[in-house]
Amino acid sequence: MNNRMFYNPFSIIFILILTVLLTFIVTFLFMGLISTAFTRIGFSWYHALILLLLSLIGSSINIPVATIKSTIPVVRDKYVRVFGITYNVPFRWNFHSNTILAVNVGGAVIPTIVSIYVITTFSESLYPCIAATAFVAIITKIVARPVQGIGIVTPTLIPPITAALSAIMSIEMLQMSPDLLFNVAYTSGTLGTLIGADILNIGKIKDIGAPVASIGGAGTFDGVFLSGVIAVLLV
Repeated sequence: MNNRMFYNPFSIIFILILTVLLTFIVTFLFMGLISTAFTRIGFSWYHALILLLLSLIGSSINIPVATIKSTIPVVRDKYVRVFGITYNVPFRWNFHSNTILAVNVGGAVIPTIVSIYVITTFSESLYPCIAATAFVAIITKIVARPVQGIGIVTPTLIPPITAALSAIMSIEMLQMSPDLLFNVAYTSGTLGTLIGADILNIGKIKDIGAPVASIGGAGTFDGVFLSGVIAVLLV
């Protein structure tokens, strides 16, 4: 009776096929949302797909720009036994490490080029972009935290939500055309996150002990790239 109560009505092959289909569906939906974000800021679907492909390939490319040397003091306890008495003698030694500072192509170079292109193409968006980017950079700098051995970590949704809100506020305060809303949201989400999370925290890199610190992230669709995309989708 117990064996009949718990059973799998589907074959293993059917489950594998269903898993593959769901993976493809989720992937296409994700790619579609990113392409939609690029079309909202003035690109065609064809150019949006090219940018998406370049960002995907570039996310695995890190260009080394400098080597940061750091010295981390380490305190250890040493026990010395003399005439039957054990003494605790703390001693300090310095751990030397090198961190390679690199720039990620997909997470920093391409989003920056796209942002500059958007600003130069829609020159009237310059002032709201500057205001919104500064606000996002300040908020991102406040919430960003250096994590030992990993790098600078930022809460995922705070930069894009801040970018969306700052874009709306800057457009309203400066009485600019609502058509510029998507451009300001993308630019502030991208450049604001890049400045606030990475550039303003370069001084902390030497203290995290990571072998490689990549400006823009070293993973596919990192925080800088997604911040601009999500900000556009939010507005």
